[in-house]
Amino acid sequence: MTRTFGGAVLLLLLFLTLAPPAAAGPFDHPGYAKAFTCSACHGLAGNSKSDVMPILAGLDPAYLQKALEDYAAGRRPSPEMEPYAKMALHVGVAEVAGYFASQKREPTPVKADASAIARGKAAAAPCAACHGNDGRGDKAKLIPALAGQPPGYLASQIRLFREDRRSPEDASLTQVKAVMKSIPDATIADLAAWYSSLR
Repeated sequence: MTRTFGGAVLLLLLFLTLAPPAAAGPFDHPGYAKAFTCSACHGLAGNSKSDVMPILAGLDPAYLQKALEDYAAGRRPSPEMEPYAKMALHVGVAEVAGYFASQKREPTPVKADASAIARGKAAAAPCAACHGNDGRGDKAKLIPALAGQPPGYLASQIRLFREDRRSPEDASLTQVKAVMKSIPDATIADLAAWYSSLR
């Protein structure tokens, strides 16, 4: 019995020594504890399953950090986001942004209507000038990726831009807002469906 037990222990030690290290998951990132509160709305590892909450996973960290700083300062008005953005600044906004940037992005599970997607693709030329034909954005210019975001969220952001309620004092967005104001009401949902469908 002792011999068998000793052999089992030796075999277990050998297995633990030779086994490959476990893959790191979202809980292993040093910024996870600081970003944990965000999961309540934005989903585990920033992969929102909601139609109205944006996916944070895989976002460019510089873009996300600026967004949080703008929310915290009231430059991007949102009574819901402002206190959480201030918390992110308090605990370490760079770590929070770095955590979400490092997570694998899962496109929204919300399905869009095929005809709306087709109409949105045909109407997307003005948006593609900044966000690209593939909706991947431009990190160097802090232009976020739209591909795979929930359609409800995308539509709400278009409306906020049109009504000058998103970053109202930001002069760098004047041209974007002018483009948004040129989009007919009926086309908003189609554009949102198109960008949401991109993978």
